[in-house]
Amino acid sequence: MGRPGGGEGWNWPQVNNPPDLTGLCAPRMISRNRVQALEWVGMTNSEQIIMACCADIAGQVRGKGFPESDLPLRLQRGVGWTPTNVQITCFDVIADSPFGALGDLALVPDPAAAWVIHDPTGDPVEHVMLGDIRTLEGEPWSCCTRSILKTALQRLQDVAQLSTTVAFEHEFQVSGGLAGDSGSAYSLAGARSGAEMGRRIFRLMTRNGLRPDTFMKEFGADQFEVTMKPADGLAAADRAVILRELVRVAAREQGQRASFTPIRDPAGVGNGVHVHISLNDADGQPVTHDPDSETGLSAVAASFAAGITTFLPDILAMLAPSAISYLRLTPHRWSAAFNNLGLRDREASVRICPVTSLDPLAIARQFNLEVRACDAAASPYLQLAAIIHAGTEGIVRGLGAPRVTEADLSALAAEELAAMGIERLPTTLDAALQAFADAGVIGEWFGAEFRDVYLSHKRGELAVVQGLSPEEMCARYAAVY
Repeated sequence: MGRPGGGEGWNWPQVNNPPDLTGLCAPRMISRNRVQALEWVGMTNSEQIIMACCADIAGQVRGKGFPESDLPLRLQRGVGWTPTNVQITCFDVIADSPFGALGDLALVPDPAAAWVIHDPTGDPVEHVMLGDIRTLEGEPWSCCTRSILKTALQRLQDVAQLSTTVAFEHEFQVSGGLAGDSGSAYSLAGARSGAEMGRRIFRLMTRNGLRPDTFMKEFGADQFEVTMKPADGLAAADRAVILRELVRVAAREQGQRASFTPIRDPAGVGNGVHVHISLNDADGQPVTHDPDSETGLSAVAASFAAGITTFLPDILAMLAPSAISYLRLTPHRWSAAFNNLGLRDREASVRICPVTSLDPLAIARQFNLEVRACDAAASPYLQLAAIIHAGTEGIVRGLGAPRVTEADLSALAAEELAAMGIERLPTTLDAALQAFADAGVIGEWFGAEFRDVYLSHKRGELAVVQGLSPEEMCARYAAVY
C-alpha cells in the first residue's frame, strides 16, 4: 500500500537490464538490420530451451519454446503464433474470435525483457524472453499488448514531448498458512514468517536485472506486498510481468503457491496492483511537480491526472478486468470506488503521493501519481497503455486540475458527487465493458479491431463464471492467478 521507492529511489536509471546469463552461454551484442541479436560464442553441454512469450489480454504469460542455438534467427523471425490465441481466456476457453482458424503471426523475443532461473547446480532450468507479436510483414499486430503500450508511449511523446517513469506495486497471497496466525498484519512476526520467500524473491529479482525496493507482510490473510525500483514505461511493464513469475517461482521453491487473484475471499481483502507514474521532459528531467501549485502538480501533470480521472470509467475494464475485480473496488476496502484524485488518500482512484525530502530536486524526482484501481488479472502493458492514453487525452484537451477530495465519498449523495465532477465507477465487469464499448475514444486510442476483440474476450470469460456464487468465482480465479 505504500509508495515505491524512497529518497532518490524514484530516479533510478531507466534501463531495462537483461539478466545475467552466466552459466547459459556467453553472449556478444551485435547489430543486424536495425535489430539487436545475440551471437552465441559458447554452448552448454546440452541444448537449452528458450521460451518466447507474451503477456496477453488475460494477463497470462503464453508462448513457445525453441533451442538456444536458434536464438539469432528467432530474434529476427520470431516463432509462429496464431491470431486466435488472443481469445484464449484465463480459463482456457476460447472466446468468439474474428480470426477463426485463419492467419499467421510471429512472436519475436526481446533479449532486453528476459529472465533466467537456475537450479542449485547453476544450470538454467527456465529461460524466457518477452516479445512483440508482429505480422508476417514485420508490422506490430493490432492486438499485441506490448506493441499497444509502445503506441501509447509514442503518442505521449508526440503530443507533449514527455516520457514516463513507472513502478508497479504488487500484492499477493500464499497458500498453506505461510504468514502465521492472526495478528500478523504489518508485523515483524508476519514478515519473519515470509522472510525466506522474500529473500528468494529479492535474489531472483537481482539476478534478473530488477531492483528490489520493499517486501512486507500485508493486512490480509497470508498476504504480502513486493515493490521494485521504477523504470521507463516499457521496461516497467516488462518487469511487472517478470516479477509476478519470479514470485511464483520463489513460493513454489518453498512448497507454496502464490496467487495474485484480485480477491481470494469475498469477505476478505483484495490484491491490488498500484501503478505509480511520473512525467519527464525531453531531457529526462522530472516535470510532474510544481511547488507553487495548490496540489503540487505541474500544469501538464494536472491535465494528465484529469485525463485519468475523466476517462477512468471508460478504461476500468482494462485495469480491473475480471468478474471478481469489482468485489474489491468497493468503498472502505482501501482500493478505489470513484474517479477521484486524492492527496494521501488510499481510497482515491488516483493519489498524489507524499514525498520525504526537503531538497527541491529530490522532491521533483519523487513526486508521482498512483493509480489504485488496477489488479493482476490484467496485462501490465494494457493497464499502462490505458492510463497513458487517458492522461495524454487530458493534455490534448487542456483539462484543468481535478478537485482534490479529502472525504469519505461513499457518504455523499449522488448530487454532491456530480457537483464535484465525480462519479461512482462501474460496479460490475458487465457495466465496465459497456462503458468501454460506448466510449468513442477507445476506438481512437486502441483501434476498432482491438476494441472488438477485447470485448469478445472478456464476455467469453464472463460466460464461464455466469451463475456462480461470489465464493465459487473467487475460487475459480484464485486457481488461475
